[in-house]
Amino acid sequence: MIRTAKESDKKSVLKFCKNTFSWGDYIEQVWDYWLSENHLFLYEKEFPVGICHAFYSNDQIWIEGIRIEPSFRRKKIASELVKHAEFVGKEMEISQSYMLIDTENTSSLSMANSLDYEIFQTWNFYSLVPKHVENYNIEFENSLDLKLYPNYVRSWRWFPIDENALSKLSQQNNIIKSKINDEESVAILTASEHFDNTMIVTLFSGSSNSTLQIISFLQNYAFEKNYERIQILTKEILPVLDSLEHRLSFHLMRKILV
Repeated sequence: MIRTAKESDKKSVLKFCKNTFSWGDYIEQVWDYWLSENHLFLYEKEFPVGICHAFYSNDQIWIEGIRIEPSFRRKKIASELVKHAEFVGKEMEISQSYMLIDTENTSSLSMANSLDYEIFQTWNFYSLVPKHVENYNIEFENSLDLKLYPNYVRSWRWFPIDENALSKLSQQNNIIKSKINDEESVAILTASEHFDNTMIVTLFSGSSNSTLQIISFLQNYAFEKNYERIQILTKEILPVLDSLEHRLSFHLMRKILV
């Protein structure tokens, strides 16, 4: 009943993903990427009724894109898809599994809890408008205390920052810092692999003043690089600005597999 999705499944799947959120869904935009990355699992009952994508890396599973056809919800299909993704991960000797769930999505949180996932962290998603800004005070960083800054977001997946990732990020000038009165904020910049003209920022806010400096830099950087969207993920509450909008809050759920 669970198999790997094929290109020919796209039309059937998109039919039940049209109205996932009030604004629609993003599955159509990522479908081809997920197929190419493999591990796009599909639940079939004569026709597709559910999907789930799993990304395996760095001793972790990243579970995303769980979608169930409305008339087949509350039948444990999502749970079966997640358990299948975990089974594949266990065969790879992966020890941890993660997923991101909206803090207000009680049904998905209940499903995750039933599978022994626990809230690991809570993150906030902000959108920021690119624009020309002339004054800001930031520095490019070549090193980080990995105990203070243990992970970063790339294409809406949380990855640990190891020495290899740190080297790549610093070589590309993707780590910035602002320090004011001994209080610092740090941001890690990445270009979305799945969405066009979108910059994704992992922000560790140490103070309002240093965060404002980073925000000004991000706006100008995105403006100069012709990004259309800036998406900021942070565990902190950011200052109130006209160009900065809090969109959602998420729980980062984790399960230890072994």
